[in-house]
Amino acid sequence: MKFFVNFLSAFRIFTAFAIIPTLFFQLYWLTFALYALGAVSDWFDGYLARKYNVCSKLGGVMDHIGDKLLVVNSLIMLAIMMPVWFIITPVIVMIARELYISGLREFLGTQKIEMPVPKARFSMGKIKTTLQMVSIAAFFLLFAIGTTITPESDSRLFLALLSVIPTIGIWGLWLSLVASIWSATQYTITFAGHLRNIK
Repeated sequence: MKFFVNFLSAFRIFTAFAIIPTLFFQLYWLTFALYALGAVSDWFDGYLARKYNVCSKLGGVMDHIGDKLLVVNSLIMLAIMMPVWFIITPVIVMIARELYISGLREFLGTQKIEMPVPKARFSMGKIKTTLQMVSIAAFFLLFAIGTTITPESDSRLFLALLSVIPTIGIWGLWLSLVASIWSATQYTITFAGHLRNIK
Protein backbone atom coordinates (compact mmCIF):
# COMPACT_ATOMS: atom_id res chain seq x y z
CA MET A 1 0.00 0.00 0.00
CA LYS A 2 2.88 2.38 0.73
CA PHE A 3 4.14 1.85 -2.83
CA PHE A 4 0.70 2.66 -4.26
CA VAL A 5 0.39 5.81 -2.15
CA ASN A 6 3.82 7.01 -3.31
CA PHE A 7 2.89 6.08 -6.87
CA LEU A 8 -0.11 8.43 -6.68
CA SER A 9 2.17 11.27 -5.58
CA ALA A 10 4.60 10.45 -8.39
CA PHE A 11 1.69 10.38 -10.84
CA ARG A 12 0.72 13.88 -9.71
CA ILE A 13 4.26 15.10 -10.41
CA PHE A 14 4.07 13.52 -13.87
CA THR A 15 0.68 15.12 -14.47
CA ALA A 16 2.01 18.56 -13.49
CA PHE A 17 4.37 18.44 -16.47
CA ALA A 18 2.20 16.39 -18.84
CA ILE A 19 -0.50 19.07 -18.99
CA ILE A 20 1.95 21.61 -20.46
CA PRO A 21 2.33 19.99 -23.91
CA THR A 22 -1.35 18.98 -23.99
CA LEU A 23 -2.29 22.64 -23.55
CA PHE A 24 0.18 23.84 -26.17
CA PHE A 25 -1.17 21.29 -28.66
CA GLN A 26 -4.76 22.15 -27.69
CA LEU A 27 -5.59 18.66 -26.45
CA TYR A 28 -7.92 20.22 -23.93
CA TRP A 29 -10.02 17.17 -23.06
CA LEU A 30 -6.82 15.24 -22.33
CA THR A 31 -5.58 18.18 -20.24
CA PHE A 32 -8.79 18.20 -18.24
CA ALA A 33 -8.72 14.41 -17.75
CA LEU A 34 -5.08 14.41 -16.60
CA TYR A 35 -5.63 17.34 -14.27
CA ALA A 36 -8.80 15.84 -12.79
CA LEU A 37 -7.01 12.54 -12.12
CA GLY A 38 -4.10 14.40 -10.55
CA ALA A 39 -6.40 16.46 -8.34
CA VAL A 40 -8.36 13.40 -7.21
CA SER A 41 -5.13 11.55 -6.45
CA ASP A 42 -4.22 14.36 -4.03
CA TRP A 43 -7.16 13.47 -1.82
CA PHE A 44 -6.90 9.73 -2.42
CA ASP A 45 -3.26 9.24 -1.44
CA GLY A 46 -3.71 11.21 1.78
CA TYR A 47 -6.80 9.20 2.66
CA LEU A 48 -5.06 5.86 2.03
CA ALA A 49 -1.91 6.92 3.89
CA ARG A 50 -3.95 7.77 6.98
CA LYS A 51 -6.29 4.78 6.76
CA TYR A 52 -3.53 2.19 6.39
CA ASN A 53 -0.99 4.10 8.49
CA VAL A 54 1.64 4.11 5.74
CA CYS A 55 2.73 7.73 6.15
CA SER A 56 6.44 8.32 5.60
CA LYS A 57 8.76 11.29 5.26
CA LEU A 58 9.45 10.44 1.62
CA GLY A 59 5.73 10.15 0.92
CA GLY A 60 5.07 13.45 2.65
CA VAL A 61 7.73 15.22 0.60
CA MET A 62 6.48 13.69 -2.68
CA ASP A 63 2.90 14.60 -1.81
CA HIS A 64 3.89 18.20 -1.07
CA ILE A 65 5.97 18.52 -4.25
CA GLY A 66 3.21 16.97 -6.37
CA ASP A 67 0.58 19.35 -5.01
CA LYS A 68 2.70 22.45 -5.55
CA LEU A 69 3.88 21.49 -9.03
CA LEU A 70 0.39 20.60 -10.22
CA VAL A 71 -1.10 23.87 -9.01
CA VAL A 72 1.79 26.21 -9.89
CA ASN A 73 2.34 24.75 -13.38
CA SER A 74 -1.39 25.00 -14.06
CA LEU A 75 -1.59 28.59 -12.82
CA ILE A 76 1.34 29.61 -15.02
CA MET A 77 -0.28 28.00 -18.06
CA LEU A 78 -3.57 29.78 -17.30
CA ALA A 79 -1.77 33.12 -17.12
CA ILE A 80 -0.10 32.41 -20.47
CA MET A 81 -3.33 31.38 -22.16
CA MET A 82 -5.52 34.03 -20.54
CA PRO A 83 -3.33 37.16 -20.15
CA VAL A 84 -5.95 39.38 -18.51
CA TRP A 85 -5.56 41.20 -15.20
CA PHE A 86 -8.19 39.21 -13.30
CA ILE A 87 -6.29 36.00 -14.07
CA ILE A 88 -2.68 37.23 -13.92
CA THR A 89 -3.09 39.15 -10.64
CA PRO A 90 -4.18 36.23 -8.42
CA VAL A 91 -1.75 33.90 -10.20
CA ILE A 92 1.27 36.13 -9.45
CA VAL A 93 0.26 36.68 -5.83
CA MET A 94 -0.42 32.98 -5.18
CA ILE A 95 2.87 31.85 -6.73
CA ALA A 96 4.69 34.53 -4.72
CA ARG A 97 2.94 33.18 -1.62
CA GLU A 98 4.27 29.67 -2.30
CA LEU A 99 7.82 31.02 -2.67
CA TYR A 100 7.43 33.08 0.49
CA ILE A 101 6.27 30.12 2.60
CA SER A 102 9.02 27.94 1.15
CA GLY A 103 11.52 30.62 2.19
CA LEU A 104 10.20 30.62 5.76
CA ARG A 105 10.42 26.83 5.91
CA GLU A 106 13.94 26.83 4.51
CA PHE A 107 15.14 29.35 7.10
CA LEU A 108 13.59 27.43 9.98
CA GLY A 109 15.10 24.26 8.55
CA THR A 110 18.58 25.77 8.98
CA GLN A 111 17.66 26.20 12.65
CA LYS A 112 16.45 22.59 12.97
CA ILE A 113 12.85 23.83 13.41
CA GLU A 114 9.91 22.36 11.54
CA MET A 115 6.88 24.37 10.45
CA PRO A 116 4.38 21.61 9.64
CA VAL A 117 1.21 22.02 7.62
CA PRO A 118 -1.78 22.49 9.98
CA LYS A 119 -3.55 19.14 10.48
CA ALA A 120 -7.04 20.58 10.93
CA ARG A 121 -9.57 19.09 8.53
CA PHE A 122 -10.63 22.51 7.28
CA SER A 123 -7.38 24.46 7.65
CA MET A 124 -7.09 27.56 5.50
CA GLY A 125 -4.28 25.95 3.53
CA LYS A 126 -6.50 23.01 2.59
CA ILE A 127 -9.36 25.35 1.70
CA LYS A 128 -6.93 27.31 -0.49
CA THR A 129 -5.76 24.15 -2.28
CA THR A 130 -9.33 22.91 -2.80
CA LEU A 131 -10.42 26.25 -4.27
CA GLN A 132 -7.39 26.30 -6.55
CA MET A 133 -8.06 22.77 -7.77
CA VAL A 134 -11.73 23.52 -8.50
CA SER A 135 -10.95 26.82 -10.21
CA ILE A 136 -8.22 25.39 -12.44
CA ALA A 137 -10.37 22.39 -13.32
CA ALA A 138 -13.18 24.76 -14.31
CA PHE A 139 -10.90 26.67 -16.70
CA PHE A 140 -9.55 23.48 -18.27
CA LEU A 141 -13.10 22.20 -18.71
CA LEU A 142 -14.03 25.53 -20.29
CA PHE A 143 -11.22 25.14 -22.83
CA ALA A 144 -12.37 21.59 -23.62
CA ILE A 145 -16.01 22.49 -24.07
CA GLY A 146 -15.04 25.51 -26.16
CA THR A 147 -13.34 23.23 -28.69
CA THR A 148 -16.34 20.90 -28.76
CA ILE A 149 -18.91 23.51 -29.70
CA THR A 150 -19.06 24.41 -33.39
CA PRO A 151 -20.97 27.22 -35.12
CA GLU A 152 -23.56 24.62 -36.11
CA SER A 153 -23.87 23.31 -32.58
CA ASP A 154 -27.18 23.92 -30.85
CA SER A 155 -26.42 22.11 -27.62
CA ARG A 156 -28.14 24.12 -24.92
CA LEU A 157 -26.25 22.21 -22.25
CA PHE A 158 -22.84 23.18 -23.61
CA LEU A 159 -23.92 26.78 -24.12
CA ALA A 160 -25.24 26.93 -20.56
CA LEU A 161 -21.99 25.48 -19.24
CA LEU A 162 -20.03 28.11 -21.15
CA SER A 163 -21.88 30.79 -19.23
CA VAL A 164 -21.53 29.17 -15.78
CA ILE A 165 -18.05 27.63 -15.80
CA PRO A 166 -16.09 30.91 -16.25
CA THR A 167 -17.86 32.31 -13.19
CA ILE A 168 -16.83 29.27 -11.15
CA GLY A 169 -13.26 29.57 -12.40
CA ILE A 170 -12.87 33.29 -11.73
CA TRP A 171 -14.60 33.29 -8.35
CA GLY A 172 -12.66 30.20 -7.32
CA LEU A 173 -9.40 31.87 -8.33
CA TRP A 174 -10.08 35.02 -6.32
CA LEU A 175 -11.43 33.15 -3.29
CA SER A 176 -8.31 30.97 -3.34
CA LEU A 177 -6.28 34.20 -3.42
CA VAL A 178 -8.02 35.36 -0.23
CA ALA A 179 -7.40 31.94 1.37
CA SER A 180 -3.76 32.09 0.25
CA ILE A 181 -3.19 35.45 1.92
CA TRP A 182 -5.00 34.30 5.06
CA SER A 183 -2.94 31.11 5.19
CA ALA A 184 0.30 33.05 4.60
CA THR A 185 -0.63 35.32 7.50
CA GLN A 186 -1.09 32.29 9.77
CA TYR A 187 2.30 30.90 8.70
CA THR A 188 3.91 34.30 9.31
CA ILE A 189 2.53 34.43 12.85
CA THR A 190 3.84 30.89 13.49
CA PHE A 191 7.21 31.86 12.02
CA ALA A 192 7.38 34.96 14.22
CA GLY A 193 6.73 32.77 17.27
CA HIS A 194 9.67 30.52 16.36
CA LEU A 195 11.83 33.55 15.58
CA ARG A 196 11.61 34.73 19.18
CA ASN A 197 13.32 31.53 20.32
CA ILE A 198 16.19 31.83 17.82
CA LYS A 199 19.31 33.46 19.20
